[in-house]
Amino acid sequence: MLINSNWLLIVKIGLTALLLSSHFAFATSVLTDAQLNKFAERLWQREAGKSVAKLTSWNEGEAFPSLGIGHFIWYPAGTTGSYKETFPELLDFLQQHKVTLPSWLVQARINGCPWHTRQEFLAAQNSAQMNELRSLLANTIKLQAEFVVERFLKTRDVLLAAAQRNERGHIARQFDKLAQSPQGLFALIDYVHFKGEGTQPTERHAGKGWGLLQVLQAMDDKAADPLKEFITQAKKILEQRVTLSPVEKGEKRWLTGWLNRVAGYADAL
Repeated sequence: MLINSNWLLIVKIGLTALLLSSHFAFATSVLTDAQLNKFAERLWQREAGKSVAKLTSWNEGEAFPSLGIGHFIWYPAGTTGSYKETFPELLDFLQQHKVTLPSWLVQARINGCPWHTRQEFLAAQNSAQMNELRSLLANTIKLQAEFVVERFLKTRDVLLAAAQRNERGHIARQFDKLAQSPQGLFALIDYVHFKGEGTQPTERHAGKGWGLLQVLQAMDDKAADPLKEFITQAKKILEQRVTLSPVEKGEKRWLTGWLNRVAGYADAL
């Protein structure tokens, strides 16, 4: 029986669309409970030195506080910025999981961070509100890790939608190869949380991004060890970011820590 060539083309297009859709399959789509606990500890260690006090931080030179084990960004009321705000989303996630928020925090979720400057934030370190916030974050460590993972599960679709059509197959392959192992999955989850998806036009220096999309684009499809290749390309992308960054931002001071964090993806999870 002869098969119509147009029908074959339709089938091929349909299969390609399926492979690039959100319903992708890889061996470990979520972390086990034990791996999630370890991931939470590693994220907290890397972002906040596993310190309860550092769960509420406002870094010098930044226009926003960084909160929780993932140092989630929260812009002061009436302001915005080039980085994606994630702390309000975390509060929504906690409420969805039956965590009761202090009444002032429920209102602040609507209005924005109540501390307008770093000076105000530091002066309030021992205030009742700050202690309540710190206690909330210290008691929801695992839920914060789950929030990071849940956000990650949407990442593949976002990357493929942002990529050029001729790049999508390459990006999907790199993503899926990494996701086959716990270490590779951790690398994907941590890097996208650490440096973003790479799809925001505002997150560029001299037109060059530094997110997960850019790392996957740079990976060699023929590399024998996808995780090693990911680490190599991530380091190059971060070094490029610092080289291209405005001098006044002083990003060079962060580079050693960034490279060490990426190198740690080779560690067992």
